[in-house]
Amino acid sequence: MEVAAAKLIGAGLACIALVGAGIGIGNIFAALVSAIARNPSAQVQAPAFLGFALAEATGLFGLAIAFIILFGT
Repeated sequence: MEVAAAKLIGAGLACIALVGAGIGIGNIFAALVSAIARNPSAQVQAPAFLGFALAEATGLFGLAIAFIILFGT
């Protein structure tokens, strides 16, 4: 029974990366809206989407690790 509890605790800790990804994505798009409001002709969408993709990938890696902990052998 202790192994099952340890798996659940480990998976929960691995999901902390999802919180960080959510905060990062919020910061990225807040800065994007601010930049577009200040200078509408600025080309800032491509770097913002790159940052979004990297922040989302971090969250997905954390989720994948959580699933590996839960359902791996």
